[in-house]
Amino acid sequence: MTLPFPGRAADSARLADITRILARHGLGWLAARFMPGSGAAETPDGDPATTPRRVRLALEELGPAWIKLGQILATRADLLPAPWIAELEQLQSQAPTLTFPALRPDLEQTLGAPLETCFATFDEIPLAAASMAQVHRATLPDGTPVAVKIRRPGITGPMLADLRLIAGAAALAERTNAQARQLRAGAMAAELADALRQELDFTVEGRNADRLRADFARNPRVVVPTIHWPLSSESVLVMDFVAGAAPTSSQALRDADIDPASIAALGADVVLDMVLINGRFHGDPHPGNLRCLPGNAIALLDLGLVGQVSPRRREEFIRFTQALVARDDAAMADVLTTWDESGSAPASAVAAAARRLVETHGGESLRLAPMVADFLPLLRETGIVMPSDLLLIFKALVTIDGVLSRIEPGFELSAALRRSTLRLVAARLSPDHWQPILRALGLELAHLGNDAPRLLRAGVQRLTEPPAPIEPAPQWAALVRPLTRAIWGAGLLVAVAVVASRLIG
Repeated sequence: MTLPFPGRAADSARLADITRILARHGLGWLAARFMPGSGAAETPDGDPATTPRRVRLALEELGPAWIKLGQILATRADLLPAPWIAELEQLQSQAPTLTFPALRPDLEQTLGAPLETCFATFDEIPLAAASMAQVHRATLPDGTPVAVKIRRPGITGPMLADLRLIAGAAALAERTNAQARQLRAGAMAAELADALRQELDFTVEGRNADRLRADFARNPRVVVPTIHWPLSSESVLVMDFVAGAAPTSSQALRDADIDPASIAALGADVVLDMVLINGRFHGDPHPGNLRCLPGNAIALLDLGLVGQVSPRRREEFIRFTQALVARDDAAMADVLTTWDESGSAPASAVAAAARRLVETHGGESLRLAPMVADFLPLLRETGIVMPSDLLLIFKALVTIDGVLSRIEPGFELSAALRRSTLRLVAARLSPDHWQPILRALGLELAHLGNDAPRLLRAGVQRLTEPPAPIEPAPQWAALVRPLTRAIWGAGLLVAVAVVASRLIG
C-alpha cells in the first residue's frame, strides 16, 4: 500500500490495522476521507446519531496516540458540537495490567542494577495501569516509600508511527477539506505530537515536578512529590509516595480529619496562583491527580501535563475576568478579537457574542463552569477559533471548579480570584519580580556603555557635519530645524552621560 502523504513504507501495515479497526466500528468512511489509499469505502455505516460513540470506542481500541488525540478534541467545544464533546470526554486511557515478569527485564536494564539492590521492597501488583505506563509501590533501602512509574515496553515505535500517520492525514485533510482547515488539523496534529513525545519522556514529568515544587516552596500546605533522580530516566520515574484522601466528597475528607472548606479555598488559590502568578499550571487537576493531607494540605500528582502561561496571556485572562465582573461588553469584545486565531470572525458577531456573555454571566459572582459551558459553543457559532493554550487554562479551571464544588457546595471562584489578584499585585512589587528585569536592564545599559564612544563620535560628527537636510514645507521650516538640533543635542548629552557614568563607576 502506498501512502498518499509523507510517511514510511513500514507505516502501511499500521494503516491497514487502523482501517480494519475503523471498519469494525462502522467508521471505514473516516479512513477513506482522511486517509486516502486505505482502501476503505466512503459510505457511512450505522446511525449518524451514534457516530460520536463509535468514534470514541474506535479511538480507545486504536491506542495511546489516538486516545490523546480524542482528549485534545474533547477540549475543543469552540469547534465541536456538544454530543461529540460529551462522548470524547469519556475517553479512558486505562489498559490491562502487564504482569511484572514482563516489565522486570526492561526495568532492571534501565536501573542498571538488580531490583533488590535499588529497592528494599517492591510490590509486583500495580497501583494503577494506563495505556502508556503502570505504577508500583516500593520502598528505598533507607525506608522511604516511593511510587515507581514504568513505561510499557515497546510502545514508543507504534506511537511514533501513529503520529506520522496522523500528521500526514491532517496535512492532506487541510488541503482537501474546508472543515479540517477550520479545525486547524495540522496544528492539532503538531500539538498532539508534542504532548505525546513529552509524555513518553518521564524526565519531563520529573522536571515539571521540580519546577512546581520550587514555585510553592514558601507554601508548606502545597506538596509536590520529590523525584529520586538517580533511579529515574526516560522510561522510569521514581518519586515519593503520597498517601492521602482524594477530593471526591466532603464526607470523605471529614472522615480523614480534613476540612473541606479549607481545602476548597486552598485548591482555588493554588490553581489561580499557578495560572496568574507562576505562569505554570497543572493541566489536569482532577481528583485522581490530587491528594488532601492532614493539616488541610494538598498534594499535586501526575505532572506529565503542565501548561505554560506567558505574561501576555496572563494579562489577557485578567482583562477577560475584569470585563465579566464589570459587565463591560466592549472590553470583552476586545479580548475575544485578540484571542481569535482565525482572524475572520465578523466584528459585529464578536460584539454580539461579548454582549451575550456579559449579560448572562457577568457580575461580581463568577460561576466558572456554567460560563465556560456557554462560552465555548458561543465561540463556535461566532467563528472565533481559540488558541489551544487558552483552552487548556479554561479546562484546568473548570476541572478544579468542579472538584471544589463537589467537596464544598456553593463554592464560587470569585473570592479566590479577588485574593489571587491581590497576590499578583504583591508579587509584581516584590524584589523577586524586579531582580531579573533589573539584571536585564543592567546588561542593556552595559552594552550601551560599550557602544558609547562610537555613539559619541557619531553624534559629534553629526552635529559638526550634518547631512544634507530634507527641506520641510516653508511654513514648517522655522520649527523643524531647531527641533532637529535639539534632538541631536539631547542624544549627545545622553552619550556623554553614559561615558561619564562608566568612568565614575
